[in-house]
Amino acid sequence: MTVCAIEMTTTAPFTISADGSYAARLAGEGEARYAERWTLAGPEAYAVPLPLAQPEEADSELLPLADGRVLIHRRVAGRHAFALLYPTGAPTGPRTGELQLGAVEGHEGGAEGGGDVRVRLLPPAPDGHGAFALAVADSATTVWRVAGGTSGPEPVARIPGRCSGGVWLDRTTRLLALDRELQGTVKAVVVDLGRGGEVSPLLQIAEDSDDRLLLADPDSGLLLIRSDAPGEERIGWGVLGSSLPVRFPECLRLADAHPFAVQPGQALMPESCGVALRLGEAGLALWRPAERRVFRLGAPAGWLGGTGRWTADGRLHLPYATPEVPCGIFGLGRPASPLPPVRLDPPPATAPRPVPLQQAPLR
Repeated sequence: MTVCAIEMTTTAPFTISADGSYAARLAGEGEARYAERWTLAGPEAYAVPLPLAQPEEADSELLPLADGRVLIHRRVAGRHAFALLYPTGAPTGPRTGELQLGAVEGHEGGAEGGGDVRVRLLPPAPDGHGAFALAVADSATTVWRVAGGTSGPEPVARIPGRCSGGVWLDRTTRLLALDRELQGTVKAVVVDLGRGGEVSPLLQIAEDSDDRLLLADPDSGLLLIRSDAPGEERIGWGVLGSSLPVRFPECLRLADAHPFAVQPGQALMPESCGVALRLGEAGLALWRPAERRVFRLGAPAGWLGGTGRWTADGRLHLPYATPEVPCGIFGLGRPASPLPPVRLDPPPATAPRPVPLQQAPLR
């Protein structure tokens, strides 16, 4: 058993696996909560409930793996337990299997130690098999592998400063981008899990600006960024490893906009990638860097958590649940654009290590 100080926080209620085959959410209402797995790879999505003898707490976190199992993170009697849930057959009908992975203490230094540490699950690992969590203390942050390791939860990196966010930059589950707060400024950094948690800068737009990474596409290198370098918080975009500056399009000057999905498979063509944005609680917009406007659309009724997934052929899949359709996927094609795809600053055949993006123009 590994010991760490951890306090749970909640994440989006609906999470899609890295390969798009499965998703998971807490279903039910009030005190009758249970894990629910969605299968998305077939011709029609369907849900499989994964209830246990006791209901789940509302702050439990779920993360689907590529093999169909669902990782759950619970707080139990001051400790944090991790387990894998999966459907299993039984003579009396379908049941839920549970594989315990281990637990960590809820206070720094053990049960009698110092203050609490906040923790949350990171987005699904690109390899689909491991799972990672971020534990934030007052002066340092630890990345934990909570599934896919050799023996229960284990620390894989320790970063000075308080970190948030969490974006994977490659498809090998090696390069993880985090937003690190250090000496009053937030800058996105890269944590190399293949080199013992080595930390290097990613965003350096201005010396005193807060520069956060929101999304990244490993195929094209497209990065979606939020920064106050232009004088106010704005959404901008850049290219991983590019010498060109970050750009802040006027059309992305939207109140309460949150990019949540980038179209994959656009190798060397970041300007052609479709980007989906959640506007407020239920608004939806589509955009790509080659365009000077966003397409505002109506989201489907029952849209879950402002989440979704782009396919390589340009369709956006949005999960929804209503009383009539408890498990549904709404498919949406990207609006036609008169602008052709543009190749932008293609990287060499061997992908470089992430380097700082240069200072952005302020107009």
